[in-house]
Amino acid sequence: MKNNVVILSGNDIHNTMAWKKIGHVVDELSELYQIVKESEVDLIIVGDDRIDLRGQVAVKIRRFNGLTDIWKVTQNNYDEDKLEDYFDGSFSLEIGEKGITNKVKQILKEKDILSRYNIIARSPQMKLVAKTIHRIAPTDVPILIVGASGTGKELVAKAIHKDSKRKSDAFVAINCGAIAEGLLESELFGHEKGAFTGSVSKREGLFKKADNGLIFLDEIGETKPEMQVKLLRVLEDGTYYPVGSSNAEHTNVRIVSATNRDLLEAIAEKNFREDLYFRIGVVKIILPPLFERKTDIQALLKHFWHNEKLDYSDSALELLMRYDWPGNIRQLKNFADRMVALKQKGMVDADDVRQYIEEQHSQSNNLPVATGKTSEEAGQELIYHAILSLGSEIKMLRDLITSHLPNANPQEVHPDSPEAVKGMTVDQMEKMMIRQVLLETDGNRKEAAKKLGMGERTLYRKLSKYNLS
Repeated sequence: MKNNVVILSGNDIHNTMAWKKIGHVVDELSELYQIVKESEVDLIIVGDDRIDLRGQVAVKIRRFNGLTDIWKVTQNNYDEDKLEDYFDGSFSLEIGEKGITNKVKQILKEKDILSRYNIIARSPQMKLVAKTIHRIAPTDVPILIVGASGTGKELVAKAIHKDSKRKSDAFVAINCGAIAEGLLESELFGHEKGAFTGSVSKREGLFKKADNGLIFLDEIGETKPEMQVKLLRVLEDGTYYPVGSSNAEHTNVRIVSATNRDLLEAIAEKNFREDLYFRIGVVKIILPPLFERKTDIQALLKHFWHNEKLDYSDSALELLMRYDWPGNIRQLKNFADRMVALKQKGMVDADDVRQYIEEQHSQSNNLPVATGKTSEEAGQELIYHAILSLGSEIKMLRDLITSHLPNANPQEVHPDSPEAVKGMTVDQMEKMMIRQVLLETDGNRKEAAKKLGMGERTLYRKLSKYNLS
């Protein structure tokens, strides 16, 4: 434990316990800097009276190792809500030497679990994810991973497989939303020769290839109800039928599913089977978006630039921490790779970050990035601004609105005023926006989906929902 823990002593630390049993004790901040430069430090314990270790100092320390935890020592129970954001937690001296020693062991164990699963994080949310994986990986229960695109759902699925009793057998992954519905059944279950045009030979499906191993069904929420029935049968007794065959086949496979959709909403809309939902989600793992775990950004940058001669200025890091990363870890990796390509070596400054963010906004049709809001609030804001951004079309939008509100007086609403849509529900605004874009594209749904920034399947669901088809 000593090699991983450094204690920056203060009056409260010196006068209480034998801290040298827990870690390496230093008196000066300069000594601490030297140690973190030369070795990997997992945990720094700081006396409550050491006011010289503040936010910018913590940032500087974590330039060497973004995964270093920094904990504060207090004389009594400390209100965790009042901890500065650069502290990861606090030790109360009231629990004594044994209590603090056990807590330190727990912190180091949590970090070991994160490392075991290749999860680059020190945020409490990801520590909870890692502990959940550690508990359920050795079992055979079906697992549902819920998280936005780019949060690392496949990484979690691989971590589960790594610690399972099936780890010596196959790990097979498929994105159900990326394959046309007519081909998905063949991909999963295989097909017989002559089952359809072009099937010149028999082919094994992924459930056959994953036999005795694990199959990862990403974006399972995009499957149609007909496919869901067949997946339910596999979950119940391992039975499935290749396309074109009347002979049942069996598989012994663990199923881990993932989705970026709200499946409960899909169930309410009758787009997802409730019985399948409860079968695939015996255990649910929720991955937070990057804007909810920004304490991991430094560690992730350090990881992405491990073999590169790149650094970042304080102002650049501040902008990175303020940005909401709608593409999550995948987008941060995109930024890191871009800096490697453009800068190669040297300092990434605020202008580099600012230019990247501006380009991201431009590529998303100038839709605003929601900042620190719930997904519902963010969705409402995006739709609201998207409607207002139609600019020259606002008069037409006003006419559309008033034509559906019999008692409304068009003269009472200025065509350029946000009041034209202010009283509408999110569904009403979304329906109006979709209808307008369909008019602009002469009913071309592929082009409309592109302009709306959504997939064609999603657009089709919306058209059905709002009776626009």
